[in-house]
Amino acid sequence: MIINRALLDPLNAQIQSEFTASAQYVAIAIYFEDEALSDLAGFFFRQAEEERMHAMKFVHFMLDAGAKPLIPSTPEVRNDFEDAADAVKYALEQELKVTDQINNLVTIATAESDHTTRNFLQWFVTEQVEEVDSMDKLLRTIEHANGNLLWVEDYVRRNGQAAAAAEADPAA
Repeated sequence: MIINRALLDPLNAQIQSEFTASAQYVAIAIYFEDEALSDLAGFFFRQAEEERMHAMKFVHFMLDAGAKPLIPSTPEVRNDFEDAADAVKYALEQELKVTDQINNLVTIATAESDHTTRNFLQWFVTEQVEEVDSMDKLLRTIEHANGNLLWVEDYVRRNGQAAAAAEADPAA
């Protein structure tokens, strides 16, 4: 095993956090679907899949590095929100929490001279900048919309189309 033993429990805890984030985003997507806001619901369903993919990156990294990941149960997620801003603010708070967790993992990997794990975590460090920025912009867009969530739906739709176009043609 090439992962420092001091990182095993924290990495397994991160797997739990990523699977929990996935479930939480499904709950937020359901809230928006129930409010007939299908673009916001779709955004959060995609976020849920992305968080699941993050968890699986940790699982595969640990397996590739000779460690046995443990798949823990996830804590209960929040299912009720006062309004759209409350749901997105909660998502932003969760992304900030995950950012702290990733930074803590990097700190441990650095202290333990586990360069393999530290290198693996760099992708997540960069990813968290994108995740926090995305939720922050969505929350500010909701606040600027002054209750007109159809404008927010349009914002999410336009950003989703732009992201899909950028993925299809990275040179653009």
